[in-house]
Amino acid sequence: MYFYYSIWFWLPLSLAHSGTHLCQRICFCKERALFVNCSGVRVSPDLTFPPETEHLDLSGSNLTSVPSRALGSLWKLQVLLLSDNYISGVGERAFAALERLQKLDICGNEISFLGNSFSLGLISLQELTLASNQLQKLHYKSLRNFENLQKLNLRNNNISSVETGAFRSLTRLRQLYLQNNRLHTLHNGVFSMLQHLEVLNLEGNMIKHIAPGVFTSLSNLAILNLVQNKIEHIRFKTFLSLQTPGTHILLSDNPWFCDCDLQRVFAKLHSVRRLILDDYHNVTCLEPPVLRNLPLSSVDTQLCIAETVTVLVITFTVFVTVVAAIVMAERNRKKRTGKHWSEDSEVSYESHH
Repeated sequence: MYFYYSIWFWLPLSLAHSGTHLCQRICFCKERALFVNCSGVRVSPDLTFPPETEHLDLSGSNLTSVPSRALGSLWKLQVLLLSDNYISGVGERAFAALERLQKLDICGNEISFLGNSFSLGLISLQELTLASNQLQKLHYKSLRNFENLQKLNLRNNNISSVETGAFRSLTRLRQLYLQNNRLHTLHNGVFSMLQHLEVLNLEGNMIKHIAPGVFTSLSNLAILNLVQNKIEHIRFKTFLSLQTPGTHILLSDNPWFCDCDLQRVFAKLHSVRRLILDDYHNVTCLEPPVLRNLPLSSVDTQLCIAETVTVLVITFTVFVTVVAAIVMAERNRKKRTGKHWSEDSEVSYESHH
């Protein structure tokens, strides 16, 4: 188990020329420098760390770039915390020497782009946090070496698109957090190969269109969060493709267009035992205006009744119109001939006999 320490010595960095001096004067080291905490200390780029370091905390250290040179000798490093700095980009081979690293936290920085070599060397990484940055797009090559990754946190970015196959190498991923981004559409194949995924959080995006087969490969998904998006309607087969033992689906705070079709979709979803709609009673209508802000659960049984009544009214109206047209046509014919149609029939009958 890793512990986080918040004790350090505030002395000039010019005194730190070696790992020994660093532990004595700058940061707090524990268990023969296995745990090195420099959190909150303004570190310089040429600072060196003890080579035996396994846990390194550089959060809030005023860094503008990843200290690749200092990290190059830390071949035993397992945990690296770089959160709450001013890092705007990750250089080529920045983490290439950290083949034993299991946890990397770079949240709260200014990163807008992940290069093709971002994942290079991180073959043992299990947890990656890139939350609260400025990422706009996820590229396939950026994540291709994360075959052991189990948790990926990308919340609070500006991600509007995910390149096809971006998650394809993450075959062991169990948790994917994409909430509070700018995704508009979920295309088929975007989550392919994520057969071990258990949690998919897409809350707070701008998702309006969801391809029917986008969740097909997620055979172990336990939680699907689609709260607070732009979804107006959904197809039943979109969720039916989730062949899981049980999936909890969250759908509230969307601008639902409540009609008979939507009522039928939710009725079918309720009939599938493996799909659990945890927040169904919080699903409210935006359209039509007469139902705005009303819970779908309070009007769902009326939606199709209203539609049925409308169909019956239309059918009856058409029937009455047709009958009226026939009667009017007969009256007009009588006026033209001066005879009833039955008289024509009798004359015709007598002429044949």
